[in-house]
Amino acid sequence: MVHVHRTITVRTPAQTVVGYLRDFAHAESWDPGTVSCTRTDTGPIVVGSRWHNVSEFRGKKTELTYRLDRLEPDRIVFVGSNKTATSTDDLTISEADGTTTVSYHATIEFHGLAKLADPFLKRQFEKMGDELVPAMKATLEALPAS
Repeated sequence: MVHVHRTITVRTPAQTVVGYLRDFAHAESWDPGTVSCTRTDTGPIVVGSRWHNVSEFRGKKTELTYRLDRLEPDRIVFVGSNKTATSTDDLTISEADGTTTVSYHATIEFHGLAKLADPFLKRQFEKMGDELVPAMKATLEALPAS
């Protein structure tokens, strides 16, 4: 299992940040590994909403189906899966002194023979986490306050 944690602090109100991040289709803007992310159901975004995500990792494209697993005023959890892996994006949002902090935790659990790659892939996922920080910060700071 691979864990990546990053913290992003912005001047955008927490309510605006949560409103934006709850739609996983926006991952195209803040996650450098995401090539495309399209909602596969309709209606309001609620726990159970789903997205088809195409990501590029080490030069190869991979597809996952993501589900909104948890939606609270200060926490959003998406779980994506395919036959090779389960990926959990857990975002905790807090606001204090005019800033909003997003604590981003990604956990990737490989299945079957892919588990053997865990030790070799950690460094690549850490690099992706480093690239995510400026992308998410710029995206969230550009949002209009709601």
